Amino acid sequence: MGILNITPDSFYDGGKYMNTKNAINQIEKMINNGVDIVDIGAASSRPFSKAITIDEERKRLEPILNEVQKKYPDTTISVDTYKSEIAKLAIDLGATIINDIYGGNYDKEMLPFIAKNNIPYILMHMKGEPLDMQKNIKYDHFENEIITFFKEKKIKLESMGHTNLIIDPGFGFGKTLKQNFKLVNLIPKIKKIHKNILVGISRKSMIYKSLQTNPYESLNGTSVLNTICILNGANFIRVHDVKECKEVVKMINLVKNNS
Repeated sequence: MGILNITPDSFYDGGKYMNTKNAINQIEKMINNGVDIVDIGAASSRPFSKAITIDEERKRLEPILNEVQKKYPDTTISVDTYKSEIAKLAIDLGATIINDIYGGNYDKEMLPFIAKNNIPYILMHMKGEPLDMQKNIKYDHFENEIITFFKEKKIKLESMGHTNLIIDPGFGFGKTLKQNFKLVNLIPKIKKIHKNILVGISRKSMIYKSLQTNPYESLNGTSVLNTICILNGANFIRVHDVKECKEVVKMINLVKNNS
């Protein structure tokens, strides 16, 4: 899954793909590099970011979705939003997956919409919200809270008739540095709840703070952690660098197929 942030303030590529031409060029590059899914986000969810209005999110998203449908209609598009109104717009304009960092907790209309239409849905765990999620992080029992969250959400969605779930543990969303690495080791347990696991750790602070560097020098660390996550059972990998991630997957598959 290739990341396309059409925002002015995302932590790594903010401002680069705000205009339609640059966004479409980036999608073309990802397609040429073998991307399976393009995940488009019009509202930044980096730590301490503030929410934008529905109108602003629509204004950023709509022209790019329209252009993608014209130029690359066979490309699988995911839209990163937690607002049901934007989710409906995205699906109407050709997106097929909704990626919700709030896991349905922000907008009470999101889960009914997703379930009614059985839309492939990425359900993420987040403690707090982007504006405050990295302040005063506190869990009574970290592992139990994560596991319980996903179990309860899965039961709720299934009771509504939904069968297209993808679970995202939520690296960097209301977790300490140590908890993020613990989450890597929790993937096998989370996978017992549901087989489809997405990991989004690309160039995040858990990598660059640990390496005492910055997002721009975090590709190698990203590839190493993605490798570990795949070996632990992750089967969707959300990245800024599609070519490098495809190489990781190819190497892992070559080892597995020749064991």
